[in-house]
Amino acid sequence: MNKRVLIKVSGEQLAGKQENGLDRDFMEWLSKEIKKVTSAGIEVAIVVGGGNYIRGADFAGDGIEAATAHYMGMMATVINGMGLTDVLEHNGVPTRLQTSFEVKSVAEPFIRRRALRHLDKGRVVICAAGTGRPFVTTDSASVLFALELGCDVVLKATNVDGVYDDDPAKNDQAKRFESLSFQEAIENPKIKVMDKAAIGLAMEQKLPIVVFDIRQEGNILKAAQGDGIGTKIS
Repeated sequence: MNKRVLIKVSGEQLAGKQENGLDRDFMEWLSKEIKKVTSAGIEVAIVVGGGNYIRGADFAGDGIEAATAHYMGMMATVINGMGLTDVLEHNGVPTRLQTSFEVKSVAEPFIRRRALRHLDKGRVVICAAGTGRPFVTTDSASVLFALELGCDVVLKATNVDGVYDDDPAKNDQAKRFESLSFQEAIENPKIKVMDKAAIGLAMEQKLPIVVFDIRQEGNILKAAQGDGIGTKIS
C-alpha cells in the first residue's frame, strides 16, 4: 500500500454538474471520499486545477497577454483550493492550503519542509497556483509536487475509468489499457489524458501515474491503496 499519494483534481471536476464555479454537493462527496483515504493511514496531497473559472491557455488575446492569462488561471486554482479546504475541514479532515505564490491573507506559501510536516501529522496539503510560473500546466505541477513531497504515486482523477486507445465518448469500440509504459503514453497521439511534459518528467523520475474514474464511490481509496483500478502508467 502507498504511504503518501498526490491526487490531481481538475477544476471541471469541482464544477460537477454545473458549467462553471463549484458544485458544493460534489465537493462534500469528494471530501468524504478523501477522508476514507486519510482514515486508512495514507497521507494525501492534492493539486487543484482552475478550468471551472479560467483556463489560462485559452484566455489570452484581445489585449490580455498570455502570461497574464496563465496567472489568472493560477488565481482560479487558489479559489478552488480555498473552497475545498473549508469543505474538507468541515468534514473533519485537517487541511492546509499552500500556494506557489504568496496570497498571505488566505493561504500559506508553499514551503517544502512545512508541507512535509503537515503530511507527517496527517493533514491534507492542497497545493494551489500551479508551479507559480506561466506556461506550465497543473498536470506538470502535480508531478513536480509529488516528487518534491516524496509521494509514491500521482492519482490523476478523470471522468472515465482509465486510458483508452481512442476517445470512448466518440468510439464505443475503444479499448481500455490496464497498464501503459511511459513511452507508449508519450508517443501515442491519441492519449491526451495528461500533459506529455508531465508524463515525461514522471518517466525521468520513475514516478508512477494512475488514471482513474473519480466519480465512483470508493475509487480514490482503491487507487491510493494500489488496488489495480484504472490504468497505471509506469
